[in-house]
Parts: sequence; C-alpha cells; structure tokens
Amino acid sequence: MRRLFKTMLSGLVLAMLASPGFAGESSVTAVEVRAEGTGTYNFSVTLRHADTGWDHYANRWEVLSMDGKVLATRTLFHPHVDEQPFTRSLGGVSVPAGTTTVRIRSHDSVHEYGGAELVVDLKAGETKPWTGGPS
Repeated sequence: MRRLFKTMLSGLVLAMLASPGFAGESSVTAVEVRAEGTGTYNFSVTLRHADTGWDHYANRWEVLSMDGKVLATRTLFHPHVDEQPFTRSLGGVSVPAGTTTVRIRSHDSVHEYGGAELVVDLKAGETKPWTGGPS
C-alpha cells in the first residue's frame, strides 16, 4: 500500500510539473541593437522560457518607450521547446526622435508578462535590468 501511494504521489508531482502553469514566465536575457538609419533600429532579442508546447510558450517580445508605449512587436508563431534560450530579430523598428533608451519585454501564452525585462541604451548599445516594476 505504501509503495502504491508513493507511485501515485510521484505521478501526481510529475504531472503537475509538466503542466503549462509550471513553465514559468518568459524572460529577456540579452539584446543586441543596431542602428539601420535615422531613428530606425534592428533588435536581436534572446528569450528564455521553459516552453512546454502549444499550450504554454513564449509567443512574443516587444520594444517599448520608457513610458510604456509599444513601439514594435515581434510575434513568435510556435513553441521553442528544444531551443532554449533562443534569439529572434526584428528590423525596421522606428523609434521617436530624442529617444535614447527603450525597454524590451517578453510575453508568454499563460502568464502574459512578468519575467525579466531589459533596458537598452540605443547610443551605447548597452543593456541593464529593468527595475521599474511589473508592466
């Protein structure tokens, strides 16, 4: 009886860990930025998320102004279960004149926002963690 209980408990724990709610939030881990022209940039963004499949995966990342306005969105059309972390790029991102820093955040299909975000200095190409709180 004890062995049966342990087996059932182990199965329950494994099922819970494999469920979409346990994959956690999507986080931005790195950003490379390259000026393409006056006020236009190319962003290569690296995300980390424990994608479990179509039910729970990182499904986009966004470039935002520091006041929270979405400047561009890169949609991710499929899970990256076996490719973690992964990097995707988006070019032709128009940034308003006078903007020197932007924020990059990611989104997943279950938790939406909430993982680590980065702030990018457009002139220096340097990044630092966003500490302004949840989006």
